[in-house]
Amino acid sequence: QVQLVESGGGLVQAGGSLRLSCASSGGTFSSTAMAWFRQAPGKEREIVAAINKSGDEIFYADSVKGRFTISRDNAKNTVYLQMNSLKPEETAVYYCAARRSNSYYITPWEYDYWGQGTQVTVSA
Repeated sequence: QVQLVESGGGLVQAGGSLRLSCASSGGTFSSTAMAWFRQAPGKEREIVAAINKSGDEIFYADSVKGRFTISRDNAKNTVYLQMNSLKPEETAVYYCAARRSNSYYITPWEYDYWGQGTQVTVSA
């Protein structure tokens, strides 16, 4: 059973940066595609970024391109999300997700495992 634990959320001013981490245990991390989703109150969960198992294929939502960077360290069983130039409308709970596959997916129902989420609050 794969377990995912996110960390790194918090309160930041608009234009600031945060780095989220997601530590995986209980599975073969190097065989899993990973993704970050976010969900704001009253809104659907949406894809932020995704990365394939080897780290050489990456997807970004249009809204975060050029500001966010997803990366993974298979030796540490950890995926990261570096978020720069944050905007107030990006306030949400950010979730890490995993799926045992080579390729990434961009819809939440494709993922088998989820972390508990970490709150990111961006003040104006």
